[in-house]
Amino acid sequence: MSTRYSVIGLGKLGASMAAAIASRGFEVIGVDVSQRAVDAVNAGHAPVQETNLEELIGANKERLRATLSHRDAVLNSDISFVIVPTPSDERGAFSLQYAAWAFREIGRALAEKSEYHNVVLTSTVLPGAMRYGLLPILERESGKKAGQDFGLCYSPEFIALGSIIHDFLNPDFTLVGELDERCGSQLDACYSQIMPNQPPCMRMSIENAELTKISVNTFVTTKITFANMLAELCERIPGGDIDVVTNALGFDRRIGHKYLKGGLGYGGPCFPRDNVALGFIARELGSRAGLAEITDQTNRALPDTIANRILSLVPKGATVAILGLAYKPFSHVIEESQGVMLAKKLAHTGARVIAYDPLAAEGAKTELAYHALVLDSLDECLAEADCVLITTPDPVFKALNASSFGAKPVIVVDFWRILDKELSGRSNIRYVPFGRSTDDEANSARLQELWSDPSQVP
Repeated sequence: MSTRYSVIGLGKLGASMAAAIASRGFEVIGVDVSQRAVDAVNAGHAPVQETNLEELIGANKERLRATLSHRDAVLNSDISFVIVPTPSDERGAFSLQYAAWAFREIGRALAEKSEYHNVVLTSTVLPGAMRYGLLPILERESGKKAGQDFGLCYSPEFIALGSIIHDFLNPDFTLVGELDERCGSQLDACYSQIMPNQPPCMRMSIENAELTKISVNTFVTTKITFANMLAELCERIPGGDIDVVTNALGFDRRIGHKYLKGGLGYGGPCFPRDNVALGFIARELGSRAGLAEITDQTNRALPDTIANRILSLVPKGATVAILGLAYKPFSHVIEESQGVMLAKKLAHTGARVIAYDPLAAEGAKTELAYHALVLDSLDECLAEADCVLITTPDPVFKALNASSFGAKPVIVVDFWRILDKELSGRSNIRYVPFGRSTDDEANSARLQELWSDPSQVP
């Protein structure tokens, strides 16, 4: 008999997982507290925006349905993935408020079920949260014993917004924190059927899995911040070029090329808060996570540093256009966006800030209502600008050329160096590629002063 799945929470990750599992030929029931989300799925439509989600739900509507009832979902499935928000609290920890409510409803449904059922939490939590915060809720509400009457796993996904479906179906590995052998083996077998690339499954204790999940994001953000540090250094040495340096570094197999680019800092709903959370749990357990904390502090300080540099390039009251308000390309999400933070910093200094983003404009208009004017036209944005900041390497911005900026003098600060071939050497454009030396003479003079010591001359 084919395994039946339920997915509790139909946000970006939950809805995408439900559709992806259904696309592999399995029956899936989605659960959400929003009637709108439930109705959308049952009508064959995506409840949220995500790449290819609308098409995938429409193509698999005969195997995918949604409901408001946890009881309906649990009684008619074999495995439940729980993907609900775990927002950061004032301490920097992850709140279990929504997960606890979902586990209460699941536990009450388990009380009516005689068959074995595996409950899998996918939401990000900190070590100990599953065993000591959520497991007791299931046992209390169900009147049953975990490991005997039902299974419990922690299995987060390593995905990125904008490519959730692809990332879920084609992971580098799957992570399974298991309460016991039975539930872990079942989930491992399910992943081998769902994921066509047959990734290795890393099975471990629940606590080790909880730490592994948050450690992955913390390591990646440290790598991003390291590359950004090198980019600033490259600007200060003659001929310095961050792309040359990081390309060479990436060939060392201990380092690799991924996330080693050099540009603006990281943002989004996961990366910034995970460093903070790791610092919190380390302090609570009498340890230290200084590297995670300094990575977070360095990343948050970057918009201030960049804003000061921009102000040194333009006259007071100049119009600065920011191209890219989402935290990354192909996304509507502006949470912790470096472009948004940079817009606010510049506006506070008195600059006139205008902005454009191909997907995130609506959300940004609200967020920047008192700071910047978010325009609906890229051409209009470029026409008004004295200085243009390219803050995301979006394909729309990669398609720009010298004529896009008109004939008037303009400064273009390109944080991802995507227009180097198009704009370098243009008479009316001062092209400033972040992470590259633009004043070799001054940089050479500084190094000469540093290392020239007349007393050492024979």
